[in-house]
Amino acid sequence: MFSLPDLPYPYNALEPVISDRTMHFHHDKHHATYVKTLNELLEKAGQSPATLEEVIRGASKTGDKKLFNNAAQAWNHSFFWAAMSPEHEQPQGDLDAAIKASFGDLAALKTAFVTEGVGHFGSGWVWLVADKSGALKIRSTHDADDTLTQDGLTPLLVCDLWEHAYYLDHQNDRKAFLEAWFDALPHWRFAGFQLAAAKGNGEPWRHPANGEGSDRKQVRAG
Repeated sequence: MFSLPDLPYPYNALEPVISDRTMHFHHDKHHATYVKTLNELLEKAGQSPATLEEVIRGASKTGDKKLFNNAAQAWNHSFFWAAMSPEHEQPQGDLDAAIKASFGDLAALKTAFVTEGVGHFGSGWVWLVADKSGALKIRSTHDADDTLTQDGLTPLLVCDLWEHAYYLDHQNDRKAFLEAWFDALPHWRFAGFQLAAAKGNGEPWRHPANGEGSDRKQVRAG
């Protein structure tokens, strides 16, 4: 069974951009439900895959939409938590250089990121990704879709565009949420590690494997 990873920081650590109340609902209810349903589907099918990435890619190929949606949303949320930091950071080194090469500067990246997120119709995610050359791009995906099924792309950061991610704190003002999020919460050191992996230096972030994380909250079928 896959586990619901604990948050890497206290529930109130991302305030005022994301409140303690939102984090409890988002992690303990929404994320937990995706993991629970994923485990139920795998148990019913008699499957015990080693990695969540394997489940997502396999479900995408076979067209199993329900399994894909729950597996991808479990993965997306875990990556979202990992891609944020309560400590204000700035891009450094190769990441800073890549931002300047691809966008001009951090302010231009912010404008492009926020514009993509605001312009995205409906639910989904807005991503900063890198290709194998290290060039940076911004992508948005609908609903549960992510970048795992897009060959040659490695996610560096992501922000959740589903309304449950921001409505309690920002109501329907997605733009204000995205602007505040970009200014305060990106885990740029994490993004730097992801960029290095995109270029073949190290491995990219992976979801805790099936059976890993005895210190994590277990979300099992039943």
